[in-house]
Amino acid sequence: MRRLLVPIVTLALLGTATACGGSDEGGGAAPTGEDGTRQLTVGVIPIVDVAPIYLGQEQGFFSDRGISLELVPGSGGAAAVPGVVAGDFQFAFGNVTSVLLAASQGLPLRVVAEGNSSTGDPETDFSAVVVAADSPVQSAADLAGKTVAVNNLQNIGGLTIRKAVEDAGGDPSTINFIELPFPDMPAAVAGGDVDAAWVVEPFVTAATNQGARTVLANFAEAVDDLTVATYFTTEQVLAEEPELVDDFQAAIGESLQYAQDNPDEVRRIVTTYTQISPEVAAEMALPAFPQDINVASLEEVAELMQEYGITSDPVDVDALLATD
Repeated sequence: MRRLLVPIVTLALLGTATACGGSDEGGGAAPTGEDGTRQLTVGVIPIVDVAPIYLGQEQGFFSDRGISLELVPGSGGAAAVPGVVAGDFQFAFGNVTSVLLAASQGLPLRVVAEGNSSTGDPETDFSAVVVAADSPVQSAADLAGKTVAVNNLQNIGGLTIRKAVEDAGGDPSTINFIELPFPDMPAAVAGGDVDAAWVVEPFVTAATNQGARTVLANFAEAVDDLTVATYFTTEQVLAEEPELVDDFQAAIGESLQYAQDNPDEVRRIVTTYTQISPEVAAEMALPAFPQDINVASLEEVAELMQEYGITSDPVDVDALLATD
């Protein structure tokens, strides 16, 4: 499987992470139990995107390879990065904008597997910008000058919104992005605390069930066949425990395939690690769960990041790719 260098938000995060107990090299090795099982702590986000790893844990794809998982929820990929660098997590789930930002800053992280992808269809995708029912915002262009909630600043949500707004004739530089956890966004929209919010499932369905309406399917409309997120680790783990990385890659690959083939299982498992009801889970749109990263979409994301000032220099995506 291909590997890419991965995310981070600022070099300050590296300092924060190492201050929490990690080395300058990056995250530490996985502890091993008396029976030889390798005990991995993985940073995830309580959204539908990570359903495959929960299913893989349940189905035994990891234990079959001698891996025991502890899945630790957080607010987003950017928030997981310090934990990976510090060695609190051996692996984590994060969006590809963070991957490319990390490459531009030289942090010691590497992508080891696909996380999830857009369906490419605005009518069926799992990501959307939602507004209150009576909002004057009717289209992507109308988001210019508005306050839009995202889970992390300078990530895949804000980037794709900027691109869609520009494509629709609006000025993306006038959007005011603020951070909110995904679970808080439906109420923030309903209460008028923000003009709009970027949400992914199951929170798209939760928001629309509370009266919100969608004005933009940002993933599907901004970049073709977008690889949204990946799992990543540190260079140290990759160098010191290549067999562990191979086993993790194989298990997550099997998990992704299982999720893609069993959508009802995805809908069931999401109710076990979020507070979303089975009724909402039954209605929600699902991501695509391919096993391969779409490198062309990463290249387009890298170009957009430079265009919108997230990175100052172009990121050479090809230089980030390596083969086993």
